[in-house]
Amino acid sequence: MSQCPFGHVAATLPADSMPTRPSPRFAGWREAGPLVPLRFQDDHEGWLVTRYDEAREVLTDPRFSQQPQRMPANDTTVDRGAEPGPLDEAGIEADRSANILGVDGAAHLRLRRAITRRFSVRSARTHRPRIAEIVAEQLDALIQAGPGADLLELYAEPISIRVHALVLGVADHLLERYAQYYVHGAPRQVQHDLLREAIDHRRQHPGDDTISDLLGNEDLSDAEVEGLLHMLSLSGRDTVAFMISTGTVALLDQPSQYRALAAEPELVPAAVEEIVRYCTMFLTVFPRTATEPVAIGGHVIEQGTTVSVSAVSANRDERRFPDPDVLDVRRDARGHLAFGDGPHGCVGQQLARVELDEAFRALVTRLPELRLVSTGQHAPTPLANPVATYAARPVHVAW
Repeated sequence: MSQCPFGHVAATLPADSMPTRPSPRFAGWREAGPLVPLRFQDDHEGWLVTRYDEAREVLTDPRFSQQPQRMPANDTTVDRGAEPGPLDEAGIEADRSANILGVDGAAHLRLRRAITRRFSVRSARTHRPRIAEIVAEQLDALIQAGPGADLLELYAEPISIRVHALVLGVADHLLERYAQYYVHGAPRQVQHDLLREAIDHRRQHPGDDTISDLLGNEDLSDAEVEGLLHMLSLSGRDTVAFMISTGTVALLDQPSQYRALAAEPELVPAAVEEIVRYCTMFLTVFPRTATEPVAIGGHVIEQGTTVSVSAVSANRDERRFPDPDVLDVRRDARGHLAFGDGPHGCVGQQLARVELDEAFRALVTRLPELRLVSTGQHAPTPLANPVATYAARPVHVAW
């Protein structure tokens, strides 16, 4: 391995990062080089990728594997929520057989192809009218609670969970429990039992939705259907809620940017790309391990060495985004890595874009005088997941 400027001291993820204000250590690391020695929780010493170009290289190179899934060491705590509790054998098999985040190559492609149709650009556009209705209903609820309320609780989270249920095909009579179990948390067994109800309902009442598609896919076992639905229920929904709430904080922290969107709502689609760049949720994405020696950023990543890509740092790389610490709703931020990249890029990113577009468009149109009262996003908080993601926090607004 080439000589590294950090000596033999491996870094850990800093505890002073905030959703709109990453730790200054990331900027220092980017200045020193594209890769930083990083310690993982199992004491493995690997690398943290901090710059944009090298991050894309790692995420798109098939010589990097999702296994083993080592998690980076960090200087803060992780809010793991309630204890997951035991899971029956069927649930264990479901989670094992459909671990789309932990497999590579043909196995990954087979599982991913089973769900991509429902999350394509075309499908997302098809859902736009109903998404707009859901957004309007939640904005009505927010306004009725006013003249001040928690945007996360009454707007961001309900939009994300209702749209998730819509696309997956969770029946209306299950929606209240689905929201309770997957927003506020529940033991794994309770979550799986609810998904089995949702699956059984679609067996008897097929629809134009993900569950019905999966049930009609003869290539999938019952365990894989349940496992994919559990994975989809845990993934993406919290990202949308985080982006709506944290994006609103970012806009209200710089009121001229919010006013610009209120004056020109046609800017919103492009502004969504800038908002997710600026408010990237993943301090690091799921780590990759080299299956053979790979040259990246002037270093040789030896076989068996694990690399974590910091999407937060890559999206603040001044080599790719000038003045990266400035939120500019007129910036062309396409190409950001907030949704990852390569074969493991976020499968639901097109749906997320539609949700964010409708959510921000409604806010700036109907509440042009919105202002921030207080938020937990302005202070370092425990991470939401060992992979190192921010958690959404209350966002109290007034109008």
